[in-house]
Order: sequence, then structure tokens, then C-alpha cells
Amino acid sequence: MAYILNIETSTTNCSVSLFNDLELVDCIEENTQDYSHSKSLHVFIDSVLKNSKISPKDLSAISVSKGPGSYTGLRIGVASAKGLCFALDIPLISIETLEILSQNVFNKGIVIACLDARRMEVYSAVFNNKNDRIRDTKAEILTEDSFNKYLSADEVYFIGNANKKIKEIITHKNAKFIDDVLPSSRQMGVLSFKKFNENQHEDLNNFEPFYLKDFVGSKWNTTQ
Repeated sequence: MAYILNIETSTTNCSVSLFNDLELVDCIEENTQDYSHSKSLHVFIDSVLKNSKISPKDLSAISVSKGPGSYTGLRIGVASAKGLCFALDIPLISIETLEILSQNVFNKGIVIACLDARRMEVYSAVFNNKNDRIRDTKAEILTEDSFNKYLSADEVYFIGNANKKIKEIITHKNAKFIDDVLPSSRQMGVLSFKKFNENQHEDLNNFEPFYLKDFVGSKWNTTQ
């Protein structure tokens, strides 16, 4: 029996869940546009543990969404997860954000998980209908030819907060859109438990978020 606390703060959604092996015990999350994760995250962690009647000492590991995504959100989530792991002397597990997002779609063609970056740029990764990764995460500028390789082969399900931007550029008949879905710690349980069993832990001293790109502070920056 492994209690794993999962933390997801890569977008405007601040999300904390507790899993007992593969069973969801509790989840608290809130989507706020002001990126108030620094105020909410530890409150959510405390509430999830109290609701579940679990002591921090009962935790087997902490799992955190490592990015890409919001610079501010990722820093807050990773710093909190590392602090808990140091204090409790338990392992840290990291999961790529777009893999978490892809878990919302099963047995449907090709899944392209996308998060909004700056201007017409997105962070994207591609998965098959079994949620196996078939193209690594990268940052790319959207054009009419983006993802044509996949659109010409099968129905493609776009999911994430970049959908509005993608719809303006891509009108292929095979393009399907799953709107209003953000990465959530609810989708981290299976992934974190698998990594826990395989001892895929991070080095607490050296682990950093997967920013993918350098921070750019300007009025165009949508990943705060």
C-alpha cells in the first residue's frame, strides 16, 4: 500500500490529490486566472491529508508535474514537492505535464496535448490511442501545416488550453477538439504509482522543472 501525494500547478489550475496505490482518495483543485498557487497549494495539501485522515508521515512519495507550463506555477509546485520530500525523507517523482493531460483521452485516434505558450507558439506532445508517446514534447510555432503528418493518418484529438489558438489555424476535417480541460492531479495517480513501483525517483538536490524555454518577461508572455 502506497500513499502518493500528487501536485499539479503547471497552468492556472492548482490541483492536489492523494492516491492509495491506484485508488483516488481525495482531490482538491481550483482554476484561478491570477495564478494564486502560492496562497492555495499548501492549504490544499493540508486539506487533502486531513480529509483523508492521513498523516504526512504515512506518505510513500510525492509526485509533481514537472512541465512545461507556467514558469511561476512550476516553480511553486516543484519547490513545495521538494520541500516535503526533504522533510519527510521520501522520494520525489516527476511526471511531464503533457503526459498528464493526455490521460483524459483513451481509445480515440491520435492525441495531441497542447499548452499555450507565447503568441502563436504552443508546447505539444503526441500520443497514440493507448496513450503511448509517439513524439516528444517540443515548443513550436503553429502554421497551417502543423501536425499534418498525424491529421492525414487518423482523427486527431487536440486537448489543452491552446485549443482556441489551434482552431484559428488548423481546419482539417480530422481535427477534433476537447475543450476546457487543464492538467489535473486526478490524472497523475496511475503514472506516479507506475514510477514509484519502478523506482523512478528524482535527485532532490538537482531536480528542476522542465521549462523547455527560457523565461521571457513581456506583455506577450502567457506562461506567467
